[in-house]
Amino acid sequence: MKYTIDKKEQYVVFSPMEEKIDSLLAPKLKSELLTIHAEGYANIVLDMSAVKYVDSSGLSALLVGDREFGRNGGIFLISGVQEHVMKLLKISMLDKKLKLVNSLEEAGEAVFMHEIDGGEDEEEA
Repeated sequence: MKYTIDKKEQYVVFSPMEEKIDSLLAPKLKSELLTIHAEGYANIVLDMSAVKYVDSSGLSALLVGDREFGRNGGIFLISGVQEHVMKLLKISMLDKKLKLVNSLEEAGEAVFMHEIDGGEDEEEA
């Protein structure tokens, strides 16, 4: 799996450089997400701008990331979701579960706000 990692002060941007996250690549994505979390990073932004297709195993990898980073008060954000992937997220209703943002700039702001709030979910008002 080709990808880039950009480690910032408060979060990591992980960008898969693949058009498909399918049963061949999803285990590697899960592994990379778990490794980043194990390195002590609490917050991650998954930049999906290059990904045009995700299957059920790819969705599973996203859920693993969301669960692991949310476990200790961190945040798992997904940025740059392409149209086909967004349709699948909506069909599976994962657009309600996962935290989606439009851009890396918006993701950075969301991480900052999450840190200010002390890791509390802002969904319940």
